[in-house]
This record gives sequence, C-alpha cells and structure tokens, in this order.
Amino acid sequence: MPQCSKMVDDMSVKGLKGVISYDAMETIRNTNEWMGATARAMGSYPAFALIPNPAFHLLSAWGRVTERSFARMVTKPDWEMPTIAGEDGQDHIVYVEPVVRRAFGDLIHFRVARRDTMPRKVLLIAPMSGHYATLMRSTVTSLLSDCDVYVTDWHNARDIPVSEGKFDVEDYTRYLVDFIKHLGPDTNVVAVCQPAPLALAATAILAEEDPKAQPRSLTLIGGPVDPDAAATEVTDFGNRVTMGELEKAVIQSVGFKYRGAGRMVYPGLMQLSSFIAMNAESHSRAFINQIYAEARGTASDGDKHNKFYDEYLAVMDMTAEFYMSTVERIFKNLEIAKNEFTVEGKLVDIGKISDVSIMTVEGANDDISAPGQCVAALDLCSGVPADKKVQHLEPGAGHYGIFAGKSWRLNIRPLVLDFMDESAKQTEDSPKPKRRRKPNPADTDCGVADTMDGAKMAV
Repeated sequence: MPQCSKMVDDMSVKGLKGVISYDAMETIRNTNEWMGATARAMGSYPAFALIPNPAFHLLSAWGRVTERSFARMVTKPDWEMPTIAGEDGQDHIVYVEPVVRRAFGDLIHFRVARRDTMPRKVLLIAPMSGHYATLMRSTVTSLLSDCDVYVTDWHNARDIPVSEGKFDVEDYTRYLVDFIKHLGPDTNVVAVCQPAPLALAATAILAEEDPKAQPRSLTLIGGPVDPDAAATEVTDFGNRVTMGELEKAVIQSVGFKYRGAGRMVYPGLMQLSSFIAMNAESHSRAFINQIYAEARGTASDGDKHNKFYDEYLAVMDMTAEFYMSTVERIFKNLEIAKNEFTVEGKLVDIGKISDVSIMTVEGANDDISAPGQCVAALDLCSGVPADKKVQHLEPGAGHYGIFAGKSWRLNIRPLVLDFMDESAKQTEDSPKPKRRRKPNPADTDCGVADTMDGAKMAV
C-alpha cells in the first residue's frame, strides 16, 4: 500500500497547509480502491493459473487487502449485534431501534426481543471523535445481558445538509440534555472519553433547570475533564498549535459527492492519517502480514485483522465548529476544568450537581486521557456528598481496555454495575437488579478493543 504510506507522511499539520483538499483526499482514496480491485482481478485471472509464479498470488492478495481497506473508509459499519442468551436458555435477538431522531445524531435503543425490561437503564454516550458509535459494539454487547442499553449514534457530518445549521460543543451538550430527559431520572449515564466533560456539563444543566430529570448515576470513563492534569501527546498538540494554524491545516469543505456539500468539516480521512501516523510501523507490519496470509490462503473474511480494520478504517467527518470549539474550549481554555463552561451565554455550574452519584474510571497506561484528567470531575462536583463519589484506576490498562478490552470485561464492568446498583433507590415497588453472571477468569481472548490499545487511535 505505497499510496497509503505516502498519505501518512504528507498529512502532517505543516504539510497539510494549502496542499490537499477534501476532493483530493477522496480522489486518492478512490484511486487506491480502484487499483486494489484491478490488481485483485488481474492476479485472479484464470489464464495466469497456468503460470506457476507466486507473484500472481501476491498481486491478487495485495489487491484484496487494498480494495477492502480503502472501501471501508467511507462505509459505516453495521452493529451486527449477536443474540443474547436468556436465563431460560433461549437466544434473544437484538434489534437496533432509533427512539429519538435528530439531525446530527440519534438516540438508539438495543431492544432484546421476548425479554422483560431490565431494571438497569443505561445510556452509553459514544465519543464523536472520528469513528462511529459502533466502536463501542463490544461494550454494548457486554452490558446487554444485564441492562437495558441506549447509545448516542452520531451522524457523519458529510451527510448532513448545510441547511441543518451548525453543531458545536454547546449543541452537543444540549443533545445530551434532551436524550437524558427523554429516558427519565432512572437512567445510568456512562460517558466514554471525549464526551465525559460535556456529559458532566449536561448533568449540571439538568441540576439547575430540571432537577427531577437528572440521571441516577454518571460514570465517566477516560475523559479529558481537566486535560492539564496530566500531559499526553494529544494535550501537547492542542497547546502548541494556534487556532488559526489548526483551522487552516485541517478544516475542509465537503465535496459535491455528498449531501453535506459545502459544510466545513474536519475530514475523517485526515483524522485517519493522524491515527495511523501515531503507530505507522505497527500498521504497516499488520498489512504486510495480512497480504501474505491472503496469498497463502490462511486469511478469512472474519479474521482478527479484518474485524479490527473494518472498524478502525471506518471514519466520519466532524463539523468544523465542533472540532474547533472542543480544542479551544475544552483543551486550551479549560472551561470545564475551571467550571467556566457556558451554554447559550449562561454559566453551567457543575457545583449544582447534588443528587447524582459520580464514578470515574481511568487506565494506568492510558496515553490519550492520562490518569488525573478524568478523576478531576470529582473535585468539580462539590455539591455531591463524598459517599456518592467513586474513583477507580485500572492497573496496566490502556485507553481502549478500560471500556471495551479485557480490563473492562473482567474488572471494570462488574464495578460499574455494582456502582449502578448502589446508586439505585431500592424500594418495595422497584424491582431489584438481577445478579449478573460473574466474568470467567479464563476470558483472556484478545478482541478488537484490546488490539486498539496497541494501535493508539486518538479518540
């Protein structure tokens, strides 16, 4: 994949200035997909089977890997939820159903067929940081056996017409307020990474505007509540680049191929180049190994490589105003960390939160939201009693392990469910949560999310 390597080298912040446009990036992607399809067809041509030369097998294998990789970059992954085993021994089908439809994102419900509603209602707030909400597929799957799960499904900005208006951090926060209100006060909110500070702000807005609509509990996992609490490559980048340089370097106008033509965005393809550049050597090795596996006939459609990269390469555009306001207000000005965040000109006082149980989860080896950034939320919630505050630092866990990897499955998930149970008001009229199945200590399989820790994808 020589063209892909060249993209990684060229797409640095300095190299992007005035060099590449939205349509140019799409042209590069489309060309590589076409080259892959052509190589696959030529290398698989029946007549070449008469020539015993391994080069044709390698050509076909390179084509299959290249075509699939570049095609995935503009394809939204499907949820593909597995069936859930019930206590009666039956497998229950999971249906993905939108319950609130909005221009920039939907609230979706994972309805488990022929199963009573679970006492634990969970709203998973997925990050809007370059990948689709399907990145949390394994997290959703792990919770479905014990919870009634809802997820924020953010839309690709390239498909949203300009007529729908802007979408920045304030609009994002208002979306969260509306979603939580829709689900009701018995909701347990879990915010993963990027939305953690905005979920905190949304809860504070509810505490002041409609206290009875506040969620029952709020769990913040690996989020940059106070980015200056611990430096990472992400925070260093935000501090050393000016907003003018950033806008000129990464903001592009959506091309005429999509419904959002003319909308200013931070393109997904540009984000992907940054993700890959963070660990280019590992990615190159992975693709080379996959090409040889294809040539030997040992690769399969659902193997570990394809499962990981089908999700990893599927990127979405973010609106320019959301990306720029996140960098400026959350990372540079530290408005959440200083409790100075405003929505529509009104100060959002996080200290107003008083009736919500707060839990923070951090990974000791998290190099995206380092330990200290998320736990800062507990000090901001000055109105919450100490016995309603919980913090957990997972030893040896990276960014993805704390919400979707082995650390989540074996250690963090049970703690989060216990925290939800303790936050619930147990009355005679409210059913007690069913005890969940204990995790199997032998569960040491390496899933997609475990691999992502090594890939250092910058959410």
